[in-house]
Amino acid sequence: MTALKEKLFSEFPPVSTEEWMAKITADLKGVPFEKKLVWKTGEGFNVNPFYREEDLKDMKITSSLPGEFPFVRGTKKDNQWKVRQNIDVVDFAEANKKALDLLEKGVSALGFHFKGKEVNAENIAVLLNGICPESIELNFKTCNNKADVLIGLLAEYLKGIGADLEKCFGSVAYNPFKKPLIKGHEADNWVEQAAAVLKAGAGLPRYRVLAVDACYLNDAGAYISQELGYALAWGNEIIAKLTEAGFKVDEVAKKIKFNFGISANYFMEIAKFRAARWLWAEIVSAYTPECECSCKMAIHAQTSAWNMTVYDAHVNLLRTQTEAMSAAIAGVDSMTVAPFDDTYQAPDDFSERIARNQQLLLKEECHFDKVTDPSAGSYYIEVLTDSLAEVAWKLFLEVEDKGGFYAVVKTGEVQQAVNASATARKKAIATRREILLGTNQYPNFTETAASKIMDGEACGCGCGCDSEVSIPTLDFSRGASEFEALRLATERSGKTPKVFMLTIGNLAMRLARSQFSSNFFACAGYQVIDNLGFETVEAGVEAAIKAGANIVALCSSDDEYEIYAPAAYKALAGKAEFVVAGAPACMDDLKAQGITEFINVKSNVLETLKAFNTKLGIA
Repeated sequence: MTALKEKLFSEFPPVSTEEWMAKITADLKGVPFEKKLVWKTGEGFNVNPFYREEDLKDMKITSSLPGEFPFVRGTKKDNQWKVRQNIDVVDFAEANKKALDLLEKGVSALGFHFKGKEVNAENIAVLLNGICPESIELNFKTCNNKADVLIGLLAEYLKGIGADLEKCFGSVAYNPFKKPLIKGHEADNWVEQAAAVLKAGAGLPRYRVLAVDACYLNDAGAYISQELGYALAWGNEIIAKLTEAGFKVDEVAKKIKFNFGISANYFMEIAKFRAARWLWAEIVSAYTPECECSCKMAIHAQTSAWNMTVYDAHVNLLRTQTEAMSAAIAGVDSMTVAPFDDTYQAPDDFSERIARNQQLLLKEECHFDKVTDPSAGSYYIEVLTDSLAEVAWKLFLEVEDKGGFYAVVKTGEVQQAVNASATARKKAIATRREILLGTNQYPNFTETAASKIMDGEACGCGCGCDSEVSIPTLDFSRGASEFEALRLATERSGKTPKVFMLTIGNLAMRLARSQFSSNFFACAGYQVIDNLGFETVEAGVEAAIKAGANIVALCSSDDEYEIYAPAAYKALAGKAEFVVAGAPACMDDLKAQGITEFINVKSNVLETLKAFNTKLGIA
């Protein structure tokens, strides 16, 4: 066998990087390598099209094993993660009934969300009746002002039922920076509140009670490097202030839980979670803890709301599945997959079942839980991990130089930076440089969604967090929100514009451009009338007028537009808006003749469609 291997590999001599580059350069035929093949990410670094072993030679992180400091490959030696489903509690008895049912369906972690005014011993007893707290991870979220009270009630309840507190595990999410980030209020006395929560949390040894909700940044459209860099600064702020208040670093670090979002950037997300564990371990280590285990980052991951859509909502299943895959491969501790209909209604039994099964499939059929850190050793993933860590660490240091996380949150710098990233990403969606399938590309032509849209609701927690804001807040409008508003305007106008494809000339080009134009205008909810082709421009215009077209899109080849476009424009005589599909060389000549509308791959789809809505009288 050894001889066979030697013979096999002797036929494939090593190829140097210089030889690869020479071949690539030759194949590019003069086009710059950096312009054509290098991916310019939004994360603050570029990604090459290929990597080699030599790219890893100076990386120290590649030598550690799962469960070993700095935990880049995981905080444990297996890849078991908890499948979590959250319950918004309105009726505590009904929530308990639902929780017991979920435990029969594969859920291994529960999340309960309820209002602060409902935190009392009776409700806790009803909610947890029949649930084994030593076997199931229990997570709670309520008003920050009631977090320490809730922890005390939980401890009393668990003692009362005879549970071993050393075996009970879960979390209570006290988030000191929720108010400034989301509500626009300063976090008054947050250190004192956090200290009270930490003291109460001592009664629940395996409960994490201090939350770093970086998922808020993800849901608001932050780049991955921002989410990671700010999350590290957030966690460090908690440690720094509470150790100054007299707590040991081990006491604090072991009580922090990081809640990350998972974006659609598949490989970058794998790298993010690996880099997060590594950098957090280095930060905690700098405080010289008594136990190395204090350096382990506890990670809950949840699929992102940013790229969820109302239109063609079943595509959300594809998005959340790839997101869940990246988090599972990266070795998170627990995960929540949002139901596909979460953007426009309270999820029903069907959508919640599908969301649960998305994780169970990864475990039971794909066996993702049987392999720890399978991406390790991949030149690509290792370089992404290192590059992302470098950028996130730079951001972390910048925040520390400015006084720490709360200082930059209080001035609104974090919120403004994340919102600026969201604006840049929305521009990329508007120009189709970032694709949201079913929204800005290949929409469902006949779908309507006006009946789906939910109105926003106030918090209603009784804590005064709905009052007037004093500092900037995160903007949680999704990436698809502007396209959805555009299409909803068409729906609610009571009139559906008709777009007629005047296809003529070169067969391949007219079909390609009619498909492009159909997808383009369908993003605004317009009715598309496609055609196989016309013999003459006059016949096409006559058919368009007969069909009651509001817009006529001429679809042909660049060479033929010089003749067809003026003829069609003249024959149409202003009876409908006239559009040329493409960017022909004769564009300036056509504009001189009064033809002003052109759509092509460089068009800003959103702004172009907004302009057409205005022309067609759609507000």
